[in-house]
Amino acid sequence: MGKINKKHNFGGDWTQKKLDVLSKYLSAYTTILKKYPIYKIAYIDAFAGTGTIKNRNVDMANSSLFADEIYNDTDAQEYINGSAKISLTVQPQFDKYIFIELEPNKAKSLQDIIENEFNHLKDKIKIENKDSNIVLRDLCNKDWQKHRALVFLDPYAMEAEWDTIQAIAKTKAIDLWILFPLGVSVNRLLMKNRNEIPENWSKALDKLFGTHDWYNEFYETKINISLFSEEEVTSKTATFDRIANFYIKRLKTIFVGVLDEPLYLYNSTNNPLFLLCFAAGNPKGADTAIKIARDIIGKINEPKN
Repeated sequence: MGKINKKHNFGGDWTQKKLDVLSKYLSAYTTILKKYPIYKIAYIDAFAGTGTIKNRNVDMANSSLFADEIYNDTDAQEYINGSAKISLTVQPQFDKYIFIELEPNKAKSLQDIIENEFNHLKDKIKIENKDSNIVLRDLCNKDWQKHRALVFLDPYAMEAEWDTIQAIAKTKAIDLWILFPLGVSVNRLLMKNRNEIPENWSKALDKLFGTHDWYNEFYETKINISLFSEEEVTSKTATFDRIANFYIKRLKTIFVGVLDEPLYLYNSTNNPLFLLCFAAGNPKGADTAIKIARDIIGKINEPKN
């Protein structure tokens, strides 16, 4: 596996970087796929929210563990276009847009934005006010022979389950961008003392990684020998890089193509919050998709003058 690229610019612009990557990829994606009219192409946005993002004073009451501090960047714009609105402005257009949001108020706000600003696309848009994991698995079970899609998974924290990621991969027709909660959740759940990890945290990590192998991957047991005794000591070996590499390795077990160099996203105090990861599902288009994703992230990471 290649070395993960951690080069970055300081500052609380992680949300904007994430959306810049998505915007550029969506444009390249539709441009290429529109050359093949045999396929109907869809954009699927899970955990879509309201379509816009407010970087401060966000109601996190229903968010997952440890997600409360990621919106504290005071140097970011107060409002910016979210992924839903970005997808609706991309040219060429998608044939179908599916936005999935569990919270009724957010789904209603998204519906209002669409009616006010994108009413001309209403026949192409579907809003699912349901659990994203359930909706995505159902969609993935359909016939994908003449369909292609780009799925963007942007959960607050650990809501995107491995079974859902696996269902996406099995279609062999979907490209995936996913925000992996590297520092905002996973690293915190990996307590210094492995034996003190609560059972519900352990199960949450199992659902995220699709395996319990993290239990040994991120901890090391040694025998300390003294003059009078032997003591078994287990210590945490997980670093941000090690966690990132493990998740990328997991993605490679199910996707035909996975970007080795995900984008690290930092907050304004330079703490890594997320990894923006990319995986390609279709064998014929995987190499091209990976190259485009790599080029986009490379340019995003270029130092600003």
